[in-house]
Amino acid sequence: MLENIEKFLQDYTIYQPEQIEQVIKEVRHNFRFSQVNTPHKYFNVPCAFDIETTSFYDAAGQKTGLMYVWMFGIYGLVILGRTWEEFETMIEKLVNILDLCDRKRLICYVHNLQFDFQFFRKHFNFEKVFAIDKRKPLYALTDSGIEFRCSYLLSGYSLETVGKNLLMFPVKKKVGDLDYSLIRHAETILQEKEKGYCVGDVKVVMSYIAEEIIRAGGIAKLPYTKTGYVRTFCRNQCLYEPGVRRKESKKRLRFHDIMAPMTLTPPLYKKLRDGFAGGFTHANAIYSGRVVENVSSYDITSSYPTVMIAERFPMSGPEEIDTVNLTEDRFYDLIRYFNCLFTIHFHGLQAKENTFENYISESHCLTCDNAVVNNGRVVSADLLVTTITEIDFEIIDAFYTWESFQISYMVKWVRGWLPKDLILSILKLYGDKTTLKNVPGKEAEYMVSKGMLNSVYGMSCSRLLRPVNDYDGEWLDPYDPDAEEKLNKYNKDWSRFLYYPWGLYVTAYARKNLFLAIQECGIDYVYSDTDSVKFKNLEAHKDFFMQYNDTIIKRLKYALQDQGIDTDLIEPEDVKGNKKPLGIWDYEGTYARFKTLGAKRYMLEKDGIISLTVSGLNKKITAPYLCEGWHYDLKTGQYQNDPFDRFRDGMHVPKDFTGKKTHTYIDKERTGFITDYTGKSCEYSELSGIHLEGASYDLSIGGDYKRFLKLYIYGGYQEI
Repeated sequence: MLENIEKFLQDYTIYQPEQIEQVIKEVRHNFRFSQVNTPHKYFNVPCAFDIETTSFYDAAGQKTGLMYVWMFGIYGLVILGRTWEEFETMIEKLVNILDLCDRKRLICYVHNLQFDFQFFRKHFNFEKVFAIDKRKPLYALTDSGIEFRCSYLLSGYSLETVGKNLLMFPVKKKVGDLDYSLIRHAETILQEKEKGYCVGDVKVVMSYIAEEIIRAGGIAKLPYTKTGYVRTFCRNQCLYEPGVRRKESKKRLRFHDIMAPMTLTPPLYKKLRDGFAGGFTHANAIYSGRVVENVSSYDITSSYPTVMIAERFPMSGPEEIDTVNLTEDRFYDLIRYFNCLFTIHFHGLQAKENTFENYISESHCLTCDNAVVNNGRVVSADLLVTTITEIDFEIIDAFYTWESFQISYMVKWVRGWLPKDLILSILKLYGDKTTLKNVPGKEAEYMVSKGMLNSVYGMSCSRLLRPVNDYDGEWLDPYDPDAEEKLNKYNKDWSRFLYYPWGLYVTAYARKNLFLAIQECGIDYVYSDTDSVKFKNLEAHKDFFMQYNDTIIKRLKYALQDQGIDTDLIEPEDVKGNKKPLGIWDYEGTYARFKTLGAKRYMLEKDGIISLTVSGLNKKITAPYLCEGWHYDLKTGQYQNDPFDRFRDGMHVPKDFTGKKTHTYIDKERTGFITDYTGKSCEYSELSGIHLEGASYDLSIGGDYKRFLKLYIYGGYQEI
């Protein structure tokens, strides 16, 4: 498969658009077809497309985006062109040479199809465009048989990271050889290193796709997204037997019997969406805006896969409970013995003293009257209405008090372990990730297992009723699908091996484990994020983490024993023979200094290196900027130009140091003349495009959070 591909990938000859016949002639003898249960055949070749653009304001002051060079790669060779007319002509010739049509297709990968599609969409007629959001196509099929797909959504990584992870056909993405701040157009002379940068990008994509083709056994077997890999793997493990026709698989019949009762209706799905919450990320308000020394960090190893094995999930059909006659005793019995989802009305809700964290998210509340809110988390409310699981209720019970509550909606499921074959799939991925790490010659298998393990949770909570985003020459307004029809199809699907409520419980159980650590750390708790907790006084809390680790291993082993699964599978050995248990808290080190300004906003110093995490900022660019002039003055014994002082409410980061770009979509044609950075002028015409502009960043603590800190934490005015 893919004979001589490495030779072509290493060939950095740059071909012209009119040389398409020569390019195809050189590699055509290596072309094969790939086909999987569809009437369509796909050329089993890595193919990639990329463009470089420049942004400017035209003579009328309008934002304009202009493509000035494109690269098309096929089977390792690259064609470079400068105009859309050249690209259209080349594609027309390619379609004729390969005799492309609806039944005989060529898949062309674009890294971040969302961006490039906006530039080339008006140059082709599209048979079908499937989008996961408005202006975010997953694939776009032309009427001539070329199917553009997004390699970013397939890999889940930036192009630079994709290049670093290549193993069979290593091609590194070049960095810094193309200055994006310079204005260029189709007649701007490109330097050799600039051309090399452009060609390198499509080489990386082709190398990546070549490796994926080999791993999957054909391009037709590649999923559209990263989650598709683990979905396919787990579905095959759960439903099918080697050497047996799929429809005759006994495993498939048994699994269907398990899944058939687990159905959804539109009202239940809506309630599940209301009750869905992701990872918990928050800061202990008493430390917000303050530099804290000697902050230690612990992370849970594979938190989501752990709870999928250790905990019980809805494993029956849903049963709605009559809430009109529901007594409090009956309610507590239900949440004790069943998985339950319910809408609860809390009256006189108040956070308990000395808990140092607030669990309930204001954004998940249906009603939240007269509330005190701590950076999006509710401290108290006269009336709070929200939809939660019994696991959420258990956490709320530990961190809040209330005067009374009522239940207005409730559904229950019988609790049970997830299907045995699904658990075995998770254990297989975790075992491979552990045993293959740092093993010479097994780098590819390790990367695959690691990526799929990280995606296990993602497949369990994929939305079933996404808005439909149609494209018909222009993007149409999104609309909701027919919920009844879609969920009926979901309920009857024989290939279904997942149940949407499972995803709801995965995050709930993971939050419970996180809050055990938050509760333990008490006043020493500083910050948390999904599967990690940061706190002071390491020695005072070490025993908790050791005891937790012993407990989770015992719970995992019990879960496996109860299902007749080898308990050693939760403790695979690494290349050095060390056992690596699933689900334990791992010590990640202690920071010399740590400062948070709220969720997803913190700075830390470890081993003399400053690291910054702020949503919307590129830490690789912003952190060095904030550290300019930073040094320790031996005479005064103090830091000078300390970045921790700069990291505060009102911090301004200039546009050159944020890594942020403002995207402006342009749907109308732009024409005119443009002068490049060398002084050369050129006429241009762009049917549609995107204008990119560097954006500065002003860190601002929200007014509500600032008032909360001043009134409830600092007891008066204090700068943050």
